[in-house]
Amino acid sequence: MWKNAARDIIAAAGENPEREGLRGTPDRVARSYQYLLRGYGQNLKDVVNGAIFAAESDDMVIVRDIEFFSLCEHHMLPFFGRCHVGYIPNDKILGVSKIARIVDMFSRRLQIQERLVKEISHAIMETVDAQGVGVVMEARHLCMQMRGVEKQNSVMTSSSMLGSFRRDGASRAEFLRLIRGDRA
Repeated sequence: MWKNAARDIIAAAGENPEREGLRGTPDRVARSYQYLLRGYGQNLKDVVNGAIFAAESDDMVIVRDIEFFSLCEHHMLPFFGRCHVGYIPNDKILGVSKIARIVDMFSRRLQIQERLVKEISHAIMETVDAQGVGVVMEARHLCMQMRGVEKQNSVMTSSSMLGSFRRDGASRAEFLRLIRGDRA
């Protein structure tokens, strides 16, 4: 299916899909989209894979600067950047690599950034029944940079705060301070 779609796009651009340089392009595009959209073939239970452990404290856990790549559902152009995730455990913590894998699972789908932060925060809340979860995402959108308004330095920031991160200003402020790298 992807192969035929790529061939149609090449032809619609006025090119010959059988030209030497383009002959293998439909196959490469098909493999590329299968990889870029692999999140549709994943689910939360399999991604977490049992990596839930007893919490020894209820101190905030933060993983900063998780790089991600996604495709905008409006133009199917990439958006990419950094995701910061924090949570306050109740009784369970999540294996640290699983946080990045959750970010990847949801970002490897056709997305809008506003929904992406919510999906990540709700997945972590659901998985470890945290007291609170915060997700902040900063991204560059090629649909803004290479077409449309063509603003090369624009960065979109979105967030989702659940539980104590939404209710408690001090927890939210601590999370935001720590993802900026402020230690004091």
